[in-house]
Amino acid sequence: MVCCSLGLEWKARPGVLISASTAQGAKSSSSNIKVGSFHFPFSLVSRFLAQVIVSGACKDIGKAAIAAISKSRGMEVAGAIDTIRVGEDVGEVAGLEALEVPVSNNLVTVLGSLSQSRPTGVVVDFSEASEVLENVRQATAFGMRSVVAVPGVDLDVVSQLITFCEKASMGCVIAPTLSIGAVLLQEAAIAASFHYSHVDIVESQQSAKNVYPSSEALRVAKSMTGMGRVYNDSDFSKEHPARGELVDDGIRIHSMVSPGFISSLAVSLSGPGEVFSLRHDITDVKALMPGLLVAIRRVIRLQSLVYGLEKIL
Repeated sequence: MVCCSLGLEWKARPGVLISASTAQGAKSSSSNIKVGSFHFPFSLVSRFLAQVIVSGACKDIGKAAIAAISKSRGMEVAGAIDTIRVGEDVGEVAGLEALEVPVSNNLVTVLGSLSQSRPTGVVVDFSEASEVLENVRQATAFGMRSVVAVPGVDLDVVSQLITFCEKASMGCVIAPTLSIGAVLLQEAAIAASFHYSHVDIVESQQSAKNVYPSSEALRVAKSMTGMGRVYNDSDFSKEHPARGELVDDGIRIHSMVSPGFISSLAVSLSGPGEVFSLRHDITDVKALMPGLLVAIRRVIRLQSLVYGLEKIL
């Protein structure tokens, strides 16, 4: 589906052109859209756009999401939630021109207002792990799908939401990472792990976090465990901290933190006479936006919960 705000054109299917014209800067309810010899109200066709609410809109990742969504075909920013900069236009918050969408601190109010037009709606959640369960439940109650990109969501919460979304026949994507590169690294590490006997994971971050190893490093380590293999079997000692933290199946994780570092994750797999290295660096939060846009487009077609971006790529 292709849409632009003026001189509107949609391709509903090959060979069918949907066109409309409205006064500049206005979407009049009296405007008609012509499909072949048929005419439809503009308000009806506009429902085919994905109306996206961004929770955590004033965070760096939220502002990047506002910019990416507003520039993407087939979707538009319809709401913005945060506890700061309430009342300000979210477009201006994100460094764009005004989008006429104010930042609100009440998700339910925004959901209720938007649901009256019965749109195809998606809530993108960048809030906090403690808020995810209630946010998804509220979005689902108003007939909207959810894309959750919040670190550290408890697996018990995921389990509850799997059951909830299945009963509601409503799609949801919970993505521990939105980085397509990180997913590709993980998949490559899984494939390589069958061929090497030693594995070390080295991560670096710019700023200190409360938990080490990070959820990203643990996710990659976990993806290589439970397959009947034991790595680094000549050294299971925990007496030497410099060797890194020992996690499941003998994998060791080394965490480095310094203001000069970029966000990086490397996996080194080795055997006799050989080292195979995988590395993924993120230098800007914009790297996560292609994965986010994929998740928004895919979740609209889902009727249950999917955990992990890799399941929908």
